[in-house]
Amino acid sequence: MVVNRVLLGAVGVLLLGTGVLVLAGGLDLYRRLGVHPPHWWPLTSPDQPVVSARSRGRWVSSAWWWPTVIGGLAVLVVGMAWWLVAQLRRTGLSSIAVPTPGVSGLRLRVSARALEEAMETGTVVLPEVERVGVRLVRAPGHPRLRGAVRLTPGGDPAALVEHFEDGPRTDACRSLGLPELPADLRIRVLQAAPAEPRRRWRRRRRRPSRVL
Repeated sequence: MVVNRVLLGAVGVLLLGTGVLVLAGGLDLYRRLGVHPPHWWPLTSPDQPVVSARSRGRWVSSAWWWPTVIGGLAVLVVGMAWWLVAQLRRTGLSSIAVPTPGVSGLRLRVSARALEEAMETGTVVLPEVERVGVRLVRAPGHPRLRGAVRLTPGGDPAALVEHFEDGPRTDACRSLGLPELPADLRIRVLQAAPAEPRRRWRRRRRRPSRVL
């Protein structure tokens, strides 16, 4: 998530900056505002092309120019389209169906967030648990749990796994009527802060005063 947000922010800033430069040059804002950009500044006036005639003549005469440009643009378009589809695709579940054996015509669904909060509440009761987050995601054929737990210094991961298996996970399977509910649990144990070394105070000997 962090990498994704950083990439989205960087691409957004780059596109915004490019758009501002093109808009400023196209609307002739530099001349209207009395701003004199340096000679190498791109798009300073509406009549200035994006690529100079000298550059166009130098690169277009090369045989590799057009295949490289077309191939690069195609890869860029395909990559951006794939990225857009990945952003629109939701991995989390909004609700989950609960079987109703013996009752025909009844469809029951439970909110995924309600189930996640119930599991978080059942896990955080341990005194060693400082923070917990549970998410119900899609998986082939059945839902799947993803949890992240942070333990206090000296916490016991084995005891946490046993509690999570016998408590919240078993209760969720029983409530949803599922034979099993696979889970990926990530546990992090915090490190204890190092003790500050004690300062040793040395008693300074007082020198006898001299009488002149």
